[in-house]
Amino acid sequence: MTTIHLITKINAPIETVFNNARDISVHIETASKTNEKAIAGITSGLIELNETETWEGKHFGLILHHQSKITEMKFPYYFTDEMVEGCFKTFKHEHTFTHENGITIMEDKLMYETPFGIFGKLFDKLALNKYLTNFLLERNQSLKMLSENQQ
Repeated sequence: MTTIHLITKINAPIETVFNNARDISVHIETASKTNEKAIAGITSGLIELNETETWEGKHFGLILHHQSKITEMKFPYYFTDEMVEGCFKTFKHEHTFTHENGITIMEDKLMYETPFGIFGKLFDKLALNKYLTNFLLERNQSLKMLSENQQ
C-alpha cells in the first residue's frame, strides 16, 4: 500500500476550509486540469456522511471513472472518502482539519493499492505516486486560495 501525506496551512476559518474540501462544485473547479465532472450520486453542493459521488476525469490520456463514499465525518474536523468502484485495488482518502493560532491546518492522508501485481507496483513507482501527489498539491493550493479569499 502506498501512502501520500500532505499538510496545507490555510489562513481561513476551519469551517470554511472543511466545507470547501467537501464541496462538489469546488472539487470540479480545483481539478479543472483533468476535466473532472460529477456524473452520479451527489453532483453539486456539500457531500455528507454515507453519500456517494461518481467522478469522470481524464488521467494519463484516458477517461476514467471513480466512485467514492463518505465513510466517516465529524464536522469540521475530518471526513474520509473510500473508493466503491474505480481503477484502484483500494483507495482511501482521510481529510483532517485542525485550527491553531488563526490558521487551519488541512492534512491529507491518501492510501491506495494498485491492481495488476508487480506491473501496478512498477507503474506506481514510475509515475502514479508523483502524479497523485502533484494532483493533490495543486488542488490544495487552489483550495487554499479560494478559502483565504472568502474572508
